[in-house]
Amino acid sequence: MQLVVARVGRAHGIRGEVTVEVRTDEPELRLAPGAVLATDPASAGPLTIETGRVHSGRLLLRFAGVGDRTAAEALRNTLLIAEIDPDERPEDPDEYYDHQLMDLDVVTVDGAEVGRITEISHLPSQDLFVVERPDGTEVMIPFVEEIVTEIDLAEQRAVIDPPPGLVDGHAEVASARDAAAGAAAEDDDAGSGAPGAGA
Repeated sequence: MQLVVARVGRAHGIRGEVTVEVRTDEPELRLAPGAVLATDPASAGPLTIETGRVHSGRLLLRFAGVGDRTAAEALRNTLLIAEIDPDERPEDPDEYYDHQLMDLDVVTVDGAEVGRITEISHLPSQDLFVVERPDGTEVMIPFVEEIVTEIDLAEQRAVIDPPPGLVDGHAEVASARDAAAGAAAEDDDAGSGAPGAGA
């Protein structure tokens, strides 16, 4: 199975190094020197990582055969793709690869259907499940232990215990609030108009 593990950013310096946007929880494994990665577009690769280092909080890589800034700049926005065993699991039993979580059914602890995971969004503060609901709308579920209580790969489901308002009632609450606000506005208009009419 192929997984996108990074995206090449801008060139760094003049010796062929590039910054990369890491898209794996295991960069020390997937982006280690000697790793051979497929690319998208395919014409840019395969690429063999020659060196890697962290500079100012960003990972810098140099690829075999890429020796100057021009060659490095030509790789900008290229996706780096690793081949992995689909049954492989991260070392930490509480961690999962994105492909293992995609398409899982999401249900509440009470058994209510929420939807299906269509995307995992990796933010600096936390990861989010993007869940498509049966009506086609989307809801964001923070992938934190307090909310996601169980990942059952055998049953292909994620069980959540959402706080009030996370997955239900957004549209209705907003509509009710808008309706109430509209009614109040009408009352205000009527009230402010009355004295003028009598003057």
